[in-house]
Amino acid sequence: MGLLEILILSIVQGITEFLPVSSSGHLVVSAAVLEALGSRPPQDLIEVNIVLHLGTLLAVLIFYWRRVWRLLGEDRRVIPLLIVGTLPAVLIGLPLKKLAPQVLESPLLAGLMFPVTAGLLIWGSSRQAGDGQYTQLSLRQSLLIGLFQAFAILPGISRSGATIMAGLALGQRRDSAATFAFLLAIPAIAGAGVLETLDLLQGASTTTAAGSLLLGAVVSCVVGLASLWWLIRLVERGRLTIFAYWLIPLGLVVTLWQVAHWL
Repeated sequence: MGLLEILILSIVQGITEFLPVSSSGHLVVSAAVLEALGSRPPQDLIEVNIVLHLGTLLAVLIFYWRRVWRLLGEDRRVIPLLIVGTLPAVLIGLPLKKLAPQVLESPLLAGLMFPVTAGLLIWGSSRQAGDGQYTQLSLRQSLLIGLFQAFAILPGISRSGATIMAGLALGQRRDSAATFAFLLAIPAIAGAGVLETLDLLQGASTTTAAGSLLLGAVVSCVVGLASLWWLIRLVERGRLTIFAYWLIPLGLVVTLWQVAHWL
């Protein structure tokens, strides 16, 4: 994959991994647009995805390093909550990736799901935030949030949007819902990277320059930190509905484009 393509995808990944607009959906659509503009089908996409995921994973660890450190001490009861919350994504995502990978790479599905994410954001932002803390969640509540995260395996469904909205629905404070959503992202993003690494080990060696991959990781990390900082401010102000104004028309345009292409 060329350097320009990597930089475009790394910026898309860094922005959309944390903002509630679906990184997987935007990456699928971005790849389809590049191909429609005359680019060859993306090469070494698995390797690039691994690197970009590592970049955004590093962004989460940097941003929440104090919270992560507290998991080893006073907040250690949160670890079982994170494990339970991660199980649905593993039990649903792994079979889906193996049995129907074309579903996860469908621009049409992404176009259809973008408005669904918009609906979640509008619904969640209209609710009155509670006063609950993520450290007080029960295992059942954590499992429910995990089910929303598993739903976000579909391209076009935002993982951060779905999990934050689930936390708000359970009476969490806005900042607490966001914190738990991104702590839950650590095993989710790391797990995705492990799966992609296993796929890589079963395939051919990469032809993409190591320097280009490293630059992509740095860009996705830096952009991810900026988008994460911005998102937390928007969550605290209850202004996530602004992303619906992007997702609804985007979903309509992508869906019409894909239907016209199919016809």
